Amino acid sequence: MSSKPTFWLRCEKKEFERRSALTPTTAKKLIDAGFEIFVEKDEQRIFDDSEFEAVGCKLVENNSWPSAPTDVPIIGLKELPVSKEPLPHTHIQFAHCYKQQGGWSEVLARFHNGKGTLYDLEFLNDANGRRVAAFGFHAGFAGAAAGALALSARRQGKPLGLLSPYANETAMVNAVKEGLGGSGKGVKALVIGALGRCGRGAVDLFRKIGLDEDDILKWDLAETAKGGPFPEILDVDIFVNCIYLSSKIPHFITRETAIAAGKSRQLSVVVDVSCDTTNPYNPIPIYNINTTFDKPTVAVDVGPENPPLDVISIDHLPTLLPREASEQFSSDLLPSLLTFPNRSSERVWVEAEKLFKEKLGEAAKAEGLA
Repeated sequence: MSSKPTFWLRCEKKEFERRSALTPTTAKKLIDAGFEIFVEKDEQRIFDDSEFEAVGCKLVENNSWPSAPTDVPIIGLKELPVSKEPLPHTHIQFAHCYKQQGGWSEVLARFHNGKGTLYDLEFLNDANGRRVAAFGFHAGFAGAAAGALALSARRQGKPLGLLSPYANETAMVNAVKEGLGGSGKGVKALVIGALGRCGRGAVDLFRKIGLDEDDILKWDLAETAKGGPFPEILDVDIFVNCIYLSSKIPHFITRETAIAAGKSRQLSVVVDVSCDTTNPYNPIPIYNINTTFDKPTVAVDVGPENPPLDVISIDHLPTLLPREASEQFSSDLLPSLLTFPNRSSERVWVEAEKLFKEKLGEAAKAEGLA
């Protein structure tokens, strides 16, 4: 195909997913550095095909990557559709199969059977063990926006309806302010995990829609050290959970505490950006399903006489701001992508491949392939 280093940007198959692992901006930088970039045509993607073509990418048919030469690395964002087809290519993507999530061993079995390789974007770490690229900021920003829209819908006596991606951040901020009658002033919000990427995004949105600084409670490890449940959560309109859950911690809020608060409860919306829905340690055990853009909220059973309480638990919130989220993520990923031709010696890729082989071994055992 080409003696140049190459990437093949595949289309996304997840419903409502409009983000992209490469953007026209980052694709051009790769091309300028000597790469060849193939881009699958994709009407779902926030960037038009013509934007990629204009910077020198070669357009190929939608979902045609299975027939690409096996030595061409395939880059995407979200997991591939469920299938038993062996995977002979090298894939760079979020695969959600390293923490024994549902179906994890079947996903890895496809790589085992096709002799392909997975570099999971979630586990590309810098020398300090921090992810080289993450969507955290925009997850928090979009989560806080969805929470404010759900509050506005509840004030009109109904649950939040379909959420659609916004053209840009300004459009999102304006829509939220309009939903709240022109400004978020007077709304109270609590963000737990406020010092992380995700928490900073949530705080930024609340500031931009007009909440007073005193009405944005910013909690992190120090404030939660005493252990929950926390009655303070019941005294705000919106609670946004942005923590990185790594071990069992006391619950932040329970159905019992919400019911006990009765009619005096102010809390109307919980946004679980962390989305540890099926994790046995989930610190918000008041719901048990992931919500979706077409049904963004799930009601908590707090009894018929108490005010409603909604939970938002969408696991790909940044796609509500697909252009900005993609640009930020892709530009953070770019320095690592530029070193990909030397992946056998570049630390970030060496470590990611080592982890893949370890997980592949576990999956092969689980699937009886070892």
